[in-house]
Amino acid sequence: MIRNPFNIYGSPLGGKLGCRKDVFYEFLNDGRTDWRRLMYHIVRQLWTKVIIRSDHKSDNTCLMVDDTDFPKTGRRMENIGRVHSHLEHRSILGFKGLFLGITDGVSQMLLDFCILGEKGRKGNYGMSEKELSRRYSIERNEDDAVQTRLDEYSMSKIDLTIEMIRRAVRQKIRFRYVLADSWFTCAQIVKFIRSRHIKCDYIGMIKVGEEGKTRYRFECKDITAPAIIKRLDKRGEKKYSRKLRCWYISADVVFADTHVRLFFIRRSKRGPWSGLLTTDLSLGFFEAYRFYSRRWSQEVIFKESKGLLGLGKCQSANFAAQIASTTLVAIQYDILSAVKRFMAYETIGELFRQVNQDSQELTISQRIWQAILELVTAITKVFSIADEEVMDALVNESDELAHICDLYQCKMVS
Repeated sequence: MIRNPFNIYGSPLGGKLGCRKDVFYEFLNDGRTDWRRLMYHIVRQLWTKVIIRSDHKSDNTCLMVDDTDFPKTGRRMENIGRVHSHLEHRSILGFKGLFLGITDGVSQMLLDFCILGEKGRKGNYGMSEKELSRRYSIERNEDDAVQTRLDEYSMSKIDLTIEMIRRAVRQKIRFRYVLADSWFTCAQIVKFIRSRHIKCDYIGMIKVGEEGKTRYRFECKDITAPAIIKRLDKRGEKKYSRKLRCWYISADVVFADTHVRLFFIRRSKRGPWSGLLTTDLSLGFFEAYRFYSRRWSQEVIFKESKGLLGLGKCQSANFAAQIASTTLVAIQYDILSAVKRFMAYETIGELFRQVNQDSQELTISQRIWQAILELVTAITKVFSIADEEVMDALVNESDELAHICDLYQCKMVS
């Protein structure tokens, strides 16, 4: 029920704390807090509980890379700018959130993230000089943890993706594949994945189109994806899958000095072709398709986190608060995901609603209990009776009040 620091006052938690919302806002704005370290510290413990289960298979573990929009309304936020929204196909005011997730096909969690902007062609982040001058700014110590996040703000997504994967390896997160969409499938990513000392491979979409410009080394020639499709189609190598109801073609090529396998998929005879690239040459079409389909769980994370937990909804002008808010949402989701794995909940939404209902029940029970205490105090003053005697009579002689008392104490212990 506590969606922001303002909701703390009047909540069950607020009755246990001797402070108001300003203390929490100042805490979120504190750039010295290393939120990334805290997030990894918690998610490692949660993921360890998942991987020791009998239904977990290490060969199925995949990292997922994807970005999402953080629309904003305030033009005076620190580092605010305009970014291109692939969902709305236009420029919007806000940030881009680049996330690294992990899944074993059953559970998915968030490991790391970066909040970044897009400089644009003019290098002004789509803002006028007047808007840039009015943005919030604050002097910070170079040793503050938020300074690293500020440096990441203007970096490229490819460089940040490589750095996040390296960080996951250093944190001893084990995985078999890295999944990403066509935006991240490039020579730099492919070379990095194949150069790792741990055994992992890349599976990602590629851009095909009628005017595809990316060239692959196929049969001693550098040709584009449409040319490869045309050549193999003439040879009769196009196959149809009744299971997936699609046509597909496979080809082994060389890309970025690396041997990779391409899969081209088309839903109908005259429909457009889409492409899938993997560095694992032992994968067949159905296995590659099955693994890549897990990347959509990242989209599910974004939808549930935005709808239930308020991902990207922080409106603080301080960039440190944006980092803190996003981290807290990610930690909440990871905890819910772990609980869902161990309990019989079908969706995160169902689990969230149950937790919310328990919080509301606690709030109602607490208010009733406070009203009872005030009533007992008034009775003892009017009739000069010991409050212990009144409470004993009310609780022991009334089943309803005894139930409320037991419920309140049980909730406080939990």
